[in-house]
Amino acid sequence: MSLTLTVDGERWRAHLLATVARHPGIVPVAKGNGYGMSVGRLARRAQWLADHAAETGTDVDLLAVGTYDEVEEAASRYAGDLLVLTPWRPFGAALELDDRTARRVVHTVSRPEDLAALRGRHPDARFVLEQLTSMLRHGMTRRDLAAVAEALGPGRGGLGGVAMHLPLNTTSHLGEVSRLVNDVVASGLPTRTVFVSHLTHAELAQLAAAYPDFTVRPRIGTDLWLGDRGALRATATVLDVHEVERGDTFGYRGRTVPKPGHIVVVSGGTAHGIGLEAPTGDQSLKARAATLARGGLDAVGFVRSPFSIDGKQRLFAEPPHMQASMLFVPSGARVPSVGEEIDVRVRFTATDFDRVVVA
Repeated sequence: MSLTLTVDGERWRAHLLATVARHPGIVPVAKGNGYGMSVGRLARRAQWLADHAAETGTDVDLLAVGTYDEVEEAASRYAGDLLVLTPWRPFGAALELDDRTARRVVHTVSRPEDLAALRGRHPDARFVLEQLTSMLRHGMTRRDLAAVAEALGPGRGGLGGVAMHLPLNTTSHLGEVSRLVNDVVASGLPTRTVFVSHLTHAELAQLAAAYPDFTVRPRIGTDLWLGDRGALRATATVLDVHEVERGDTFGYRGRTVPKPGHIVVVSGGTAHGIGLEAPTGDQSLKARAATLARGGLDAVGFVRSPFSIDGKQRLFAEPPHMQASMLFVPSGARVPSVGEEIDVRVRFTATDFDRVVVA
């Protein structure tokens, strides 16, 4: 009776080891909902990768989490250091870490004034400096880096490198990365370590060749944990089946059935992330037309759901409920039985499963 993620353990573990071996210096990322698997489960798996360093040739000595609120869960399952991706600020959960855990944390700093405040509170704090990329989310400009370099003086003062969070471009990032690396050199910062996100394997190789005196550390989440989708299967349980005729009413909103068929009730609703669609960057005419079409269909309840029966996506009978969804299966199509598992296509980063089963 659950929304379940089933993982082919042998295949998934082989993919993890291969990905780590392919990316020396990798920093696994476990944040948010843990890519559908939970931060704690991924932290434990990161420790497993660290324990298998001899097989991959790469020591997984650092795990990235998204926020300070995720540190404790990760720290209890992973023995190495923890890089917090959200920039440090002089308020909130960043100030609430216990001393033992705080010693394992590597902070991200994106403003010169925050670095001064962090070092004032914790003189021995370790940190990386985030550079401002074309994302325009967080980060320091070239002038900011120079100011920090002057403030640090000849010593590293806890500096572990610089970080670049890049956009999801379809074109190469190398031009922007080269400019950012040159900014690091020009600033006089005493570091040659760069943490990067969203670079392809080919781009990482080109970057390493272009800057042989730099250590490039890729932060990888999606491609590591979800890179082999064939190892992952999301399923919902059929909870109830009701035969209906045209004109019958059903659901919260008292809608009427447009033609004979069955209402199939399955596990998985808004509490799991089902039916909650994040905005996309697709601004094409086709995408906008599809959005308008979905809006028109919604008025009569004909919106395609992520649930599939015998390989065919079925329609929502009405918007999903909190923990269940109602589907419409027209007359003539096979009707699944109560207790049967059916496939559901989900966005893992926006889905909370009831159960995660690693086979």
